[in-house]
Amino acid sequence: MTIDMSQFFQVFFDEAEELLAEKEKLLLAVDISSPDPEDLNAIFRAAHSIKGGASTFGLTDMTEVTHILESLLDKIRKGEMALTGEHVDAFLIAKDILKMQLDGHRLGTPVDQDAVADVRMLLQSLSQDPVPASAPIASFNSRIPELDHSDVVFKTAFKIEMPEVSEADAVAIMSELGLLGAISRLDNNGKNVVLALRTNESKDDIISICSFILNPDTLKISEEQIASLPAGKAEPTEDELGYGFFEPLESMFPPEENKAAPVAEKMVDVVAAEKQVQQAEKKIEKPAASQESSTIRVGIEKVDQLINLIGELVITQAMLEQRTQDLDPIANERLLSSVAHLTRNTRDLQEAVMSIRMMPMDYVFSRFPRMVRDLATKLGKKVEFVTYGASTELDKGLIERIVDPLTHLVRNSIDHGIEMPATRAQSGKNETGKLSLSAVHQGGNIVIEVSDDGGGLHREKILAKAKQNGLTVSDSMTDSEVWLLIFAPGFSTAETVTDVSGRGVGMDVVKRNITAMGGVVDIRSAKGYGTTITISLPLTLAILDGMSIKFGNEIYILPLGFVMESLQPTKADIKEISGKGRVVKVRDEYLPLVPLYEYFDIQPKYTDPSDGIVVIVEVDGKKAALFVDDLVGQQQVVVKNIESNYKKVPGISGATILGDGGVALILDVAAVLRTAR
Repeated sequence: MTIDMSQFFQVFFDEAEELLAEKEKLLLAVDISSPDPEDLNAIFRAAHSIKGGASTFGLTDMTEVTHILESLLDKIRKGEMALTGEHVDAFLIAKDILKMQLDGHRLGTPVDQDAVADVRMLLQSLSQDPVPASAPIASFNSRIPELDHSDVVFKTAFKIEMPEVSEADAVAIMSELGLLGAISRLDNNGKNVVLALRTNESKDDIISICSFILNPDTLKISEEQIASLPAGKAEPTEDELGYGFFEPLESMFPPEENKAAPVAEKMVDVVAAEKQVQQAEKKIEKPAASQESSTIRVGIEKVDQLINLIGELVITQAMLEQRTQDLDPIANERLLSSVAHLTRNTRDLQEAVMSIRMMPMDYVFSRFPRMVRDLATKLGKKVEFVTYGASTELDKGLIERIVDPLTHLVRNSIDHGIEMPATRAQSGKNETGKLSLSAVHQGGNIVIEVSDDGGGLHREKILAKAKQNGLTVSDSMTDSEVWLLIFAPGFSTAETVTDVSGRGVGMDVVKRNITAMGGVVDIRSAKGYGTTITISLPLTLAILDGMSIKFGNEIYILPLGFVMESLQPTKADIKEISGKGRVVKVRDEYLPLVPLYEYFDIQPKYTDPSDGIVVIVEVDGKKAALFVDDLVGQQQVVVKNIESNYKKVPGISGATILGDGGVALILDVAAVLRTAR
């Protein structure tokens, strides 16, 4: 039987990338002085799974690296070799090489073969005395440490007959099957291999492992139940084990070869004892089969298509609701009740589908431990990195766009924020600085914080640099206003330019990218105590709560997240500032007045603010009053991109379709206020 494996390649690529990320996470968290055996087993299983998948799909370059990596990991987890920092560094480098090879197969990107050869040599050197693939079975068995498994009980015995295979493949299969229980070899000719396996696993597990090397149709597997043995009993006889269908081990070897049999028995003992513990660990770690089958891998394009269809359904439902508003509620009670029921179901369906696009922030946070470790080492600093709220969810579209801004902020905290160990010690601080990354939901937004306990921002240095760059500043500026100067293009207080920072490129891009996502940035800092940068983002850009406003004959949507309040001012509250426009007084605070009809060049119903409505909005900590003719209502709107069909319109972030079928533009509040100022 020939199976077309190409359809499964993408699944392997996705799963391999997840396994590499998990492996890196475990390596960065492992306690080198006293590693948790379960962590070592998990790291080994990740490498083993990648090797198995790569072998299945014929990706020999990845198989070669993972084979050496797996051998070294196996020694460490069995206690034959102590884990060191050098090992962890080598494993992380190997992870990078495997990721490069994976991208090479998936994306066609170049693979540095010299780097691949270097990491293989590094892993081989750390293995001290690696076992060659062609090693005879006796040699393979003799490397297993002697352990006692007198109280290990196996429920099933399998006799596995395979077609003619090479000695190297025979040893490799024995090694893999040894993960399932106690394995021994019954043949002695190295051609048609016959193995005996005592295990608590299923026949399917055996087939899965053997299929990495062999066609499963060529396997012949027989099984028989084994009677339970009391703890501590001596090695059971054939009759006790139910081995009636196996020939005695002694009869399979000539007398002169029987000397190898005790070695084989020791291998059985060791593998059984160790793997029995591993199987117990797996049962704790793995969810039930019913849980595993409750999830499926779906392409994001399918989810986006589903969301678009739900958006159209929401628009259609809004149209129906608007059409029925003028109907007699008594004569059309059943129809109106059905429409109301449809509205509720549509809202529930919309929220359920939107939740599919939501991803945990751990998708972002998991990228940083390695970067923090490498950068801190490069700069000679000690940094403890912690995360909070990794399970907090955010729309996938925003998750992908927030990675780069957060990366820059984290690098800045390490480079500019956290001091050198000696400097921290002189200040009475712990030599190890603390860098934290947190995420939490607040209403309809997600608030992400990057915080460090470093030296904090230097007010005088920032002001001096701002003056040098020609920015308008004054000594009377508040700290909050001074901190925001670091987001100016080309701004940097670094005394020297390095490959980490110092060119003044980045923070302005961070601010611009976050603003483009409808978010705001805030900075809090205290000299000598550290800095916290807070980013507030809407949970999703696909749908938003909006306020319908009207000026002239046009209806626009104002994102509700920017709205503070709305009011009708009196004539006394409106003040004219010569050459700078008007302001409105709101509770002893004067706010700039922005007539939207002037911004969009529309003939309004009112030109006097006291006749219309002003909506108070806040962006980047600064408030303004938008002058409109009227407030129409509040509703959830489905955001449509107008740039793909038209072009970028200043002051507009998107569009939506109203219940009457008309199109309403969604205001880009931040852009409107920047232009108005």
